[in-house]
This record gives sequence, C-alpha cells and structure tokens, in this order.
Amino acid sequence: MAIEKNEKKSHYPKPMSIITLVFWTGLFGGMFWSAIGYLAYWFSFTEIHPNVILEPWAVGDWKKEWLGTVISIILIGIFSVGAAFLYYAVLKRFIGIWPGIGYGIVIFLLVFFVLNPLFPSIGPFNELNRDTIITSLCLYIIYGLFVGYSISYEYQNHRLVREEAET
Repeated sequence: MAIEKNEKKSHYPKPMSIITLVFWTGLFGGMFWSAIGYLAYWFSFTEIHPNVILEPWAVGDWKKEWLGTVISIILIGIFSVGAAFLYYAVLKRFIGIWPGIGYGIVIFLLVFFVLNPLFPSIGPFNELNRDTIITSLCLYIIYGLFVGYSISYEYQNHRLVREEAET
C-alpha cells in the first residue's frame, strides 16, 4: 500500500477528545486542589476542612475521620467535573490566564456567599479569620487557573489541528 503525495501520515497517536480532557482536567483539578486544601487545613493556614462538603448529606462521626477526608476529596473531584464542563461551555474560547483566575474568584464567591448556609462549619464570611479567607481565595484562584488554562489551551490546540486537517 503506497501513501499518496497529499496524504499525511502522523507518527503520533490520536489525541483524546476534548470532552475526555475536560472530564479528566476537572476530576484531577478538584481532587488535587482539595488535597492541597486539606494540607492547608492540616498546617493551620485555614479553618476549613474539605469534609465540610459532607455536612449537608452525611450523618455520623466517620465524616470527620480519614475516610471522610478521602470521600470528601473524591466528591469535590466529581463536583469539579461539572465545574470544568461549565467552564468549557462558557469560557473555552478565551485565551490567557485571566478568565481562569476570574472563574476561580466566581466559584469562591459562590461557595462563601451563596452556598454558605449549606455548610454550617464554615461560618459567616465576616467571622472567618484573615488566614482562612486569603488561603481559600488563593486555592480557588489557582484551581480556576488550572482548570481554565488547561481547557482553553486544549480547546485551542484541537481547533488548530482541526483547521490544519481541513486545509
């Protein structure tokens, strides 16, 4: 079988679909940054433990132990998949770091002001100490930057590859 002149043969494997990349970016981003949030709690940079996500749904003391921490990190990763798909649907076309940073700030505001009543151990925003607010804001910004930049970069790459294939 001879390859025609106009036919290009790639030496690289076919890349994952953009939807698969959004899924894995969201899952990894949520789990990784919530694990970093747990370390921040452990080192007393913040008063907020990742286990607060279990408060509205789980009953018992197990949620305050290591099993609760592991399940919380996994659950935050699952919720993060939804957040990543939301970013993909709304902001994928934007290039640079600023849309991701803004997205992280919006999620921070959503969690600490809108969803705050769901999580009684977080407490009112004006009663949180400065270290907790700054650490949490930084974690949300870095999470938004990670998810946003990763998704935008992959979207632009897929778009360029598709345009090159059409020409």
